[in-house]
Amino acid sequence: MCQIPYSRVALVTGGSGGIGRAIVRRLAEERFSIGVHYAENKDTAYSLVEEITSRGGRAIAIGGDVADEDVMAAAFNEVEVEFGGIDVLVHTAGIMRPGPIATLDLTELDQIHRTNIRGTFVVDRLAAQQLRAGGAIINFSTSMTRTQCPAYGAYVTSKAAVEAITLVLARELRGKDITVNAVAPGPTTTSMLFGDKNETTIGNLTKAAPLERLGRPEDMAEIVAFLAGPARWVNGQVLFGNGGLA
Repeated sequence: MCQIPYSRVALVTGGSGGIGRAIVRRLAEERFSIGVHYAENKDTAYSLVEEITSRGGRAIAIGGDVADEDVMAAAFNEVEVEFGGIDVLVHTAGIMRPGPIATLDLTELDQIHRTNIRGTFVVDRLAAQQLRAGGAIINFSTSMTRTQCPAYGAYVTSKAAVEAITLVLARELRGKDITVNAVAPGPTTTSMLFGDKNETTIGNLTKAAPLERLGRPEDMAEIVAFLAGPARWVNGQVLFGNGGLA
């Protein structure tokens, strides 16, 4: 039986995280060659690359700070050299620091904005310059831009900026045949969700959506696979993956 050749290339920032890993695996199923980016989880990233390559896939691991333009330019170039170009950027990398607006340490605010806003600007800028025609830029926001949860003001502000970057860039790339969209997950079963919440809160979140369950990383990966592949007429949109929560 003939295999589909590897013809498209994706760079997944935050590829070692919970949602990022699911996306990498899903795109590998679609026979993408993949650059698995990591910031701190080096071992996880290399383990994921080994998992993919052991099954006949193509992947490399690349580390770096998404807000550092020189480091990320090198990451883009490494993927291009290895696989011949880049078609899709999936930008999942981000941080969350909960805390009320009235008392949040402004140092934490600066950290959030550096990673989530500057980081998005840096990688989207590189993608706008280097993606091949027919490509896709897929950013990650949050459904909390609709639910406005207390104690997440800094995080929600940063993700609202991600949505703004997404919508503006989609229009700036007119005529380039590159789509730009964002995915906005609701509560999803990752360490970011469970890290600062008690059992009661998790139970309430589980029942909050009409589908009465938490999202799974694989749910987000299906949305990304759609945007990275057949969804050529979806552009300049924020897709909310939250089971009807908001």
